[in-house]
Amino acid sequence: MRLWCRATLWQWTTLLSVIAMAPGAWAQGPAPKPQASKPVAASKATPSPAAASKPVIDYSERYAANCAACHGNEGRSELPLVPSLAGQHSFYVITQLFLFRDGRRNDHPASAAMSALAKGMSDGDLRGYSEAVARLPAAALTATPAEPAPPPLDAARFERGRQLATAHRCGSCHGADLAGGGQVPRLGGQREDYLQIVLKGFQSGTRLGYTPAMNEALSGLKAEDLDDLAHYLAGTLRESR
Repeated sequence: MRLWCRATLWQWTTLLSVIAMAPGAWAQGPAPKPQASKPVAASKATPSPAAASKPVIDYSERYAANCAACHGNEGRSELPLVPSLAGQHSFYVITQLFLFRDGRRNDHPASAAMSALAKGMSDGDLRGYSEAVARLPAAALTATPAEPAPPPLDAARFERGRQLATAHRCGSCHGADLAGGGQVPRLGGQREDYLQIVLKGFQSGTRLGYTPAMNEALSGLKAEDLDDLAHYLAGTLRESR
């Protein structure tokens, strides 16, 4: 069983890596030797349909049209339970879009809506959207929020959350500044209510991860521990200002 899980994880990671690759990133075989060809009369030279350039899709515009209403124009969410995307990493984003498209993200109240949105996306769409999200500035997370302003940090809960993050070594994967990188998401500055859903989902096993690391890290924590941890992670950028 453990060997099967490892093989499945390898296949999944390999598939995502292939999807994330730029279309022209495949290794090419040796180029054929150039051969002399007969000159073609200019009047008969017409471009073939295959040679015509494909229209360029602006995925930043698509993000603005399809995503910004919930996730914010610059990736800072003002809606309850909806994650901020500013400063998030393209490989992490493409993984989540892939899981939504595949119907394997069922841990959030909006999972059905996200799966419906992602269902018709091509691999190129996954790449385009993930790269557009990765361009959203992390600075948006520290911008002055719209009304209503978030409640002030609870110093005692913030400290308990900090100690939990240290004890469970959150920084070993997510970085000392909790900014993440690659397939590891940014946690610092994320919405607290969304983090509560995520942490509880990993602990219960309803949220998928690359490995069981998150499930194991959160094993044994009480509900109030998860809330304090979410309070700390969400408040790190506010505390550093």
